[in-house]
Amino acid sequence: MWNRSGIRAGVPRGVLAAVALVAAGCTVGPNYTRPAAPTAPAWMEMQEPEMGTGTAKAERWWDVFSDPTLSRLIEIAYAQNLTLRAAGLRVLEAQARRAIAIGNWFPQQQALTGSYTRNVASAHTYGAATALLGRDFNSWQAGFDTAWELDVWGKFRRAIEAADADLLGTVASYDDVLVSLVAEVAATYVQIRALDERLAVARDNVRVQEESLQIARVRFEAGGTSELDVQEATTLLRDTEATIPQLEIQRRQAMDSTAVLLGMPPHDLTDLLGGPGNVPAVPATVAVGIPADLLRRRPDVRSAERAAAAQCARIGVAAADLLPSFELTGTVGVSAQDVSRLVEGSSFQAMTGPQFTWPVLNYGRLINNVRLQDATFQELSVTYENTVLRAQQDVEDALVGYLRGREQVARLGESVAAANRAVELSLVQYRQGATDFTSVLNTQQAKLHEDDSFVSTRGAVALSVIALYKALGGGWELRQDHDFVPDDIRQEMRSRTYWGALLSPAARARDVEDAQPDGGRRHWWQWRWWPKW
Repeated sequence: MWNRSGIRAGVPRGVLAAVALVAAGCTVGPNYTRPAAPTAPAWMEMQEPEMGTGTAKAERWWDVFSDPTLSRLIEIAYAQNLTLRAAGLRVLEAQARRAIAIGNWFPQQQALTGSYTRNVASAHTYGAATALLGRDFNSWQAGFDTAWELDVWGKFRRAIEAADADLLGTVASYDDVLVSLVAEVAATYVQIRALDERLAVARDNVRVQEESLQIARVRFEAGGTSELDVQEATTLLRDTEATIPQLEIQRRQAMDSTAVLLGMPPHDLTDLLGGPGNVPAVPATVAVGIPADLLRRRPDVRSAERAAAAQCARIGVAAADLLPSFELTGTVGVSAQDVSRLVEGSSFQAMTGPQFTWPVLNYGRLINNVRLQDATFQELSVTYENTVLRAQQDVEDALVGYLRGREQVARLGESVAAANRAVELSLVQYRQGATDFTSVLNTQQAKLHEDDSFVSTRGAVALSVIALYKALGGGWELRQDHDFVPDDIRQEMRSRTYWGALLSPAARARDVEDAQPDGGRRHWWQWRWWPKW
C-alpha cells in the first residue's frame, strides 16, 4: 500500500509520461488519397445547339418545367417521405457511432466499485489473516478503478478517422435518397400527366370513330354499302374504347405510387393534382457543365468515395493490433473491516502501474485481418471508380434521350397534323362514295397511333430531362438549412431516451463540419501534426 506522499509524487510523473508517450505516438496504416477516377473532358453532345454553356444549375431543376403543382408535390415529399426520414436517422446513427469512436480515445474502463463480504475462516486453517482477524470478520471496500490503453500507434485515431468518413458517407447517402426521391416524384407526375393526355386522345378518337360508325350505318341502311363497313367501324370503335380502362389502371397506379412517395396512404390525389393536365413543357436548352463536376455534385459518388476513405483508416486500426499495446491501470479506494472506519485516512489504498501486451503468437490471424481490410479498401476504390463511370453513362444516356427525343417530337407533331387531315379527307370521300371504308379505317387507325405516340414521346422527353438532372446529382440542395431529422421525430426520441445535445440540429451540423477531411474545427484528438508511418 502506498503512502500519501508516494501517491502525490508518483501519479503526476505517470500522467506526464503517458501524455508524452501518446503525443510522440505515430499512426500506422496508409494515409488516404482519393482514387483516380477516369473522367471524359467533355460530353459527346456538347456541340448540339440545345446544349447550354456554363455550370449546370441543378439545385431546383424542377423549376424548368414551370409547373406549380410539381413543385408543391416535391415539397410535400421532402417533408413527409418515410424513406428519406429513415436516411436522416442513419445520419444520427453515424453521429452517435462517431461519438463512441471519440470516447474510445479516453480511458476505456472507469468504474466506481463497492463491496461487502462476510468471511468465516476454517478452524483448521492457519494464516496471518486468521490470527489477526479471527475466524469471523467483515470486509468493506469502496474505490475507483480505471484502465487506459494509450493510443501509441494511432489505433483509436484511425477509428475516429473512419467514423468521420462514415458520417460524411451517410450524409451523402441521405442526399442520394433525396435526389432519387425528387426525380421519382417528378417522373410519376409526368406519367400521370401523359396518361391524362393519352386518355383525352383515346376519348377524342372514340368520338371521331363514333361519327364514322354512324355514317357507315346510315349508308348501309340506305343501301349504299354493305354491312361489312358497319362491322369494321364497330370493331375499330370497341378496340379503341378498350384502351381507356387500361390507361385508367396505369393512371391509378401512378397516383398510388405518388401518394406513397408523399408519405401518404394511396388515395385520390385530385385535390393536389388539380384535375387532368398536360405533360410539362421541356426547356429548349440544358446546361450540364463538365464530367468532372460529377465528382463533387453526385451524392452517390461522394458516398462511394467516403466509404473508401473509411476503409483505408480501418487498415491502420487492424495494423495497430500487430504491435504491443500499452495500458495504464490504477485503483484508488478505501478498505476496512468495520464500515465506520472507511473514512479514516489509514483505510486508504491505491495501486497503479503500466502494462503491455503483445500478441506475438496470433497464427496469422492479425496479419490476415490487415490483408482483409486492405483488400476491402481496394474493392471500394474500384467501386468508386465504377460509380464515376456509371455517373457519366447516366448523363450521356439522358442527354441523347433528350436531344433525339426533341427531334422525334417535332416529326411526330407533323405526322399528327397529317393524320388528322387524312381522317377528314377520307370521311368526306366516303360520304360522297368516292372511296370505300377501308380508307376511313386505315386513316383513323393511323390517327390513333400517331396521337398516342406524340403524347407518349413528349412524356418520354420530359422523363429524359428528369433523368438528366438526376444524373447530374441535382436536388439534394433542398435539404440545406434543414435538419436531417424532423422536429416531430426528435421530440418522440427525446421522450423515450436521454439524448443530451446530440439531437440538436446545431450539434449535428457541427459534427458534420468537424468530420470534413479538408476543413472544419480540429479538436485535440484530431491534431494533424502527429507523425504517421
